[in-house]
Amino acid sequence: MKRKKTTASQKREYTQAFAFLTPAVIVTGIFIGLAILFVIYLSFHKVNLFTGEYTFVGLENYLRVFKDDTARIALKNTLTFSLIVVPIQTFLALVIASILNSKLRGKMFFRTVYFLPTLTSSSALTLIFMFMFSVTGPVNAMLLKAGFIDSSINFLQDTDFTLKVIMMMNIWSTVPYYMTLYLATLQDLPAAMYEAAAIDGAGPCRTFFSIIVPYLKSMTTYVLLTGIIGTLQMFDQAYIFSNGSGGPENSTLTVSLMVYRYAFGTQNAMGFAATLAIILAVLIFIISALAQRANKAESLY
Repeated sequence: MKRKKTTASQKREYTQAFAFLTPAVIVTGIFIGLAILFVIYLSFHKVNLFTGEYTFVGLENYLRVFKDDTARIALKNTLTFSLIVVPIQTFLALVIASILNSKLRGKMFFRTVYFLPTLTSSSALTLIFMFMFSVTGPVNAMLLKAGFIDSSINFLQDTDFTLKVIMMMNIWSTVPYYMTLYLATLQDLPAAMYEAAAIDGAGPCRTFFSIIVPYLKSMTTYVLLTGIIGTLQMFDQAYIFSNGSGGPENSTLTVSLMVYRYAFGTQNAMGFAATLAIILAVLIFIISALAQRANKAESLY
């Protein structure tokens, strides 16, 4: 089969497109590509920021990660956080979007109310939740009044609750954003599909799982990928919650927070921090690639 010849006008369009893209590619290469290469370079060295001395240590930093108990705790916390938060926030966003897309009275009001947490900064939300779950906060007050507990729980210092509180906060603050994405996609779902389902006698649950869920498959893949990347990179909430320590007893320590602590809080540890950052980036890439591959495999059936 012969390939079509490129016309003069097409060549001119390609040239113009490359001309417009070139500055962006150059800037991206300088500020992202070189930065990545520099981080890789740092991971093979022991760095003294005060003297600017670089000592080549080979794979020592990488071997140290697998021997470091704190690194294993941070990795466990990060994966646990992602595995719990992502499925819950995705499911809740999908369900709420389906409800708000139905013929619900006052749905515009509920859409606005649900979206408000997205407009609030992560730092402000963290401080609000820290107040709510403090010993004298409203959560303890409600639990005491309802008779569920006999004495106040120190959610902010109890290792059994600290990470769970951050999970709740993250779910509450991210569900509205993903709900908006689902809702925007559902606006394009043909009404004829709902009518056909109603004629076939499908109820709300059957319509949800047989029509809405399959239709939102591509958007769900996007939501899962961005959710995984966001939760694996979680830093600011853990930092504010623990005042940068990852405590109590490393219960809120994440890989991103550990990178920060070693990079700026420990002398001669910039190389180790760079190694942790690379491992986190590789982990995110692998999980994202597996998720995309699984979605493509399902699309074949």
